[in-house]
Amino acid sequence: MSSERHHGGWVIILSFIVSFMLAIIPLPAWAVLWRPDWVALVLIYWCIAVPQRVGVATGWFVGVIYDVLKDTLLGQNALSLCFIGYVSVKWHRQVRLFPLWQQAIGVFGLLSISHWIEALIYKNMLGYSLLTGSFISQVFISMILWPWVFVILRDMRRTYRVY
Repeated sequence: MSSERHHGGWVIILSFIVSFMLAIIPLPAWAVLWRPDWVALVLIYWCIAVPQRVGVATGWFVGVIYDVLKDTLLGQNALSLCFIGYVSVKWHRQVRLFPLWQQAIGVFGLLSISHWIEALIYKNMLGYSLLTGSFISQVFISMILWPWVFVILRDMRRTYRVY
């Protein structure tokens, strides 16, 4: 265990609460297809920024809460967010060096695999497929929004000295 004290844990928790709120806010039927994966974007950022504090266990915990909020199969989002947390922590040193547009491409790939994992869970556990047009649109809009999410969370991290 490290003897240094961590600061700004409330900022991390608050960012996840806001991402949950954005993820469950009611939208018109046409806009639901374009809802970004806010929780995954916030998890990716914090895993890259402070991997010693946010990782696989956080992904699992956040995923279980997200499963309850979305009323989905318990463990579905937990598994995919654990995967996202693992990959993000594993590659955090390399990803930090990439420009934002390259990070966005990595986010696209990571979220594509994550949504594919969720679709496999639905196919094998419940017997129907989730791979529809919304799969690509959600991942694509998340990729487009990644630079803004990154900049907003980075500024919050710097302002409140989260480390």
